[in-house]
Amino acid sequence: MSHDDDQRTYSVVRNDDDQYSLWPTGRPAPRGWAEVGVTGTRAECLEHIRTVWTDLRPRGVRTAMGA
Repeated sequence: MSHDDDQRTYSVVRNDDDQYSLWPTGRPAPRGWAEVGVTGTRAECLEHIRTVWTDLRPRGVRTAMGA
């Protein structure tokens, strides 16, 4: 199965550095990550991440640079 054919449901998760990832819905988020309330297909979740994660630098780097 390719990623394009993946119709499983995922949750968008974010860590303390404001980095985003996908996680299979129904499984507890990994330690250090929390669900952000967005679920859907892989494509839907990736589209949400593309919309909200516009600065890929970790939070600590952004803070140190005064962003």
